Amino acid sequence: MKGLRIPYDENVIVGMDTSDDAGVYRLRDDLALIQTVDYFTPIVDDPFVFGQVAAANGLSDVYAMGGRPLTAMNIVCFSTKKFDLGVLGKILEGGLDILTKAGVQLLGGHSVEDDEIKYGISVTGVVHPGRVLRNYGLLPGDSLILTKQLGTGIVGTAVKAGAARETCVTAFIESMRSLNREAAEAMEGFPVHACTDVTGFGLMGHLMEMIAGDSVEVAVDAANLPLLPDVDEFAAMGLIPGGMYRNRDFVGVLCDIAPSVPRETADIAFDPQTSGGLLIALPNVAARDLVTNLHRRGVAHARIIGSVASSANPRIRLA
Repeated sequence: MKGLRIPYDENVIVGMDTSDDAGVYRLRDDLALIQTVDYFTPIVDDPFVFGQVAAANGLSDVYAMGGRPLTAMNIVCFSTKKFDLGVLGKILEGGLDILTKAGVQLLGGHSVEDDEIKYGISVTGVVHPGRVLRNYGLLPGDSLILTKQLGTGIVGTAVKAGAARETCVTAFIESMRSLNREAAEAMEGFPVHACTDVTGFGLMGHLMEMIAGDSVEVAVDAANLPLLPDVDEFAAMGLIPGGMYRNRDFVGVLCDIAPSVPRETADIAFDPQTSGGLLIALPNVAARDLVTNLHRRGVAHARIIGSVASSANPRIRLA
């Protein structure tokens, strides 16, 4: 956070200075805590599903750091004057469902009166201090793997407009409430150089964070991006969330888009994601083996989407 100068002690492994997914604090030589928090307004109408999505999204930050989530606390903004308490009950049940599936212990939480519903979780996890994954550190010769389909922001806009078919809505929901646990566990033992989860900044925004001013160029294969059903059709129709435009402005001149890339594909690359997949960088020689391992574990949409090369200036190329 700009303007906020935080003094760190010697046990802080990851703080706020690099826009990483979570903070990491060393407890001893072989154990560190991972801590993160996230919450947002409903992205779907079903309160139970909303709870599931918010919980899965909150846990992803720990998985992206190479850690294992242990405990969680609920964060709730809710108006008992505007909404039936049954709605809140369903939201909390959905969150608990995902936490239980992840083997994470819910310990409690906090609520405030708010006219706009919001829900999320704070999560505490653990990781070995020597195996913390950061959201930067790409090296020439790396391949980039994405583990989930893109397009939740655009599909969510189409759902609100009543333009999405049932099969598309089902895939949209299943993607968002799916845990990144299997993807995180699949990475163990592989020489991963960097990892992050793709969320509000979209694929291109998170790639910009990953290059972090290094002298590398990332080449993204537009034709190989895993996409949710019908998302390219919705993008072509102009069903675009406002966050896509903000992400495109955020990345700015660091991104070159080849003339051959369809406009809708480029829009999807900047689309803000909710509970997106992990974006993993590791040497090319190990990437295909990791994809095989991901598929074996049921991470069906994982694929190699790009590569990293040396460059005089940081760059992202979509071609």
